[in-house]
Amino acid sequence: MMSSAATANTRADYPSPRRAWGVTLLLTVVFVFSFVDRQILNLLVGPIQQDLDLSDTQVSLLQGLGFVATYVLLSIPIGRLVDTRRRTSIIACGVAFWSFATAACGMARGFTGLFVARAGVGVGEATLTPAAWSLLADYFPPDRRSLPFSVFLMGPYLGVGIAMIAGGLVMDGLAGTGPIEFPIVGMLAPWQATFFAVAAPGVILTALLMLVPEPSRKGLSAGAVPEAASFPDILAWVGAHHRVYVALLVGVPCIVLVLYGLQAWVPTYLLRVHGMSLGEAGTQYGSIALIAGSLGVLSGPFAGRYLERLGYRDYQLRVCVLVLALIGPGLAALAVAPTAPMALACIALVSYLVPLPLALIATALQNATPNQMRGVLVGAYVVTTNVIGLALGPSLVALATDYLFGDPAAVGKSLAVVGVAVSVAGLFLVGRALAPYRALLDSQSTVS
Repeated sequence: MMSSAATANTRADYPSPRRAWGVTLLLTVVFVFSFVDRQILNLLVGPIQQDLDLSDTQVSLLQGLGFVATYVLLSIPIGRLVDTRRRTSIIACGVAFWSFATAACGMARGFTGLFVARAGVGVGEATLTPAAWSLLADYFPPDRRSLPFSVFLMGPYLGVGIAMIAGGLVMDGLAGTGPIEFPIVGMLAPWQATFFAVAAPGVILTALLMLVPEPSRKGLSAGAVPEAASFPDILAWVGAHHRVYVALLVGVPCIVLVLYGLQAWVPTYLLRVHGMSLGEAGTQYGSIALIAGSLGVLSGPFAGRYLERLGYRDYQLRVCVLVLALIGPGLAALAVAPTAPMALACIALVSYLVPLPLALIATALQNATPNQMRGVLVGAYVVTTNVIGLALGPSLVALATDYLFGDPAAVGKSLAVVGVAVSVAGLFLVGRALAPYRALLDSQSTVS
């Protein structure tokens, strides 16, 4: 099996901090807009249901399965390409494709058309995480990766916030205007026009990405040609450290399930339970997602360093354990919140906790995995977080609302039931990986 680093890399082997941070900021902006394109559907549930006559379960399939099916099927093959091909070009092609597919969502005339377009968004976005994580690992030395990963992982929260706030304002501004005529495509409802608006920045981002220089791959012998590890070698590595990778690939996605459940159903919860308008729900939840989510992901490295100073070498997974233990009580409080301000406080608490360990987990996966395996195993992480998180999160909440409670107004209780159950499962899986993770770190004297 290929070693994690054939030769030690010094900081001088890495691109300049100025260039590295410039690329980090561009990748973060791309990640932001990927989530704007992905999440705008959640704000438009009401008008889409009204125009296309869809049930909550059908909407959850658009939010989850329609996107995830292609996203997860392509993540590992694309991860394989990431290990050997130009990563900046892979991302640029992905941005162009998902932007076109987002615009296609705005032309849908029924469930099937919208489902196919959402699958197209999944195809494009499958390129981003494996390629971006691999790039960041080659732009920054191991001991300086946590902060850039944290900045990059602000993308989902900034994206959700922008999607909710801007989308809500656009929908409020277009309320009562009726269909809008667009060149070539004809008359579009306001919700359809919104999809076109959020797809437009993809043109500029694609052009900028083509200008990003590809860094040299670290952890290879001098002059070595990048060669992906064989699948038997990858399976042997994962098998030798199975508890660690079960925690990373199954336990951590339990947190992501809570995240996507919140993003999918909190706007609808605020409408149904607390009587907010579409614009109010979008701006209130969008502000929480943007502020609390961003603070959470930025706080992760500081919480990790604090635990590291206390002597916990496994601090990356330990922060995850602490978060899983706190999510359940926050969601339980949401289920019984009697007023909108109390509900928003619970949402803010959980929105802060959920992203807290994610940058640490990203660096743990990069640091624990040999360079020639990173694309594939990050692709595997993308698969499991999206199958467990995005495919199951919205749908489990919808199924609980439709069939367990049988009451549309019980969506808050559904969020609590699902969230508490998966938090307990994640707590068990990540908790049992602490000792093996420490042993793996001890065996990795040099990680690149």
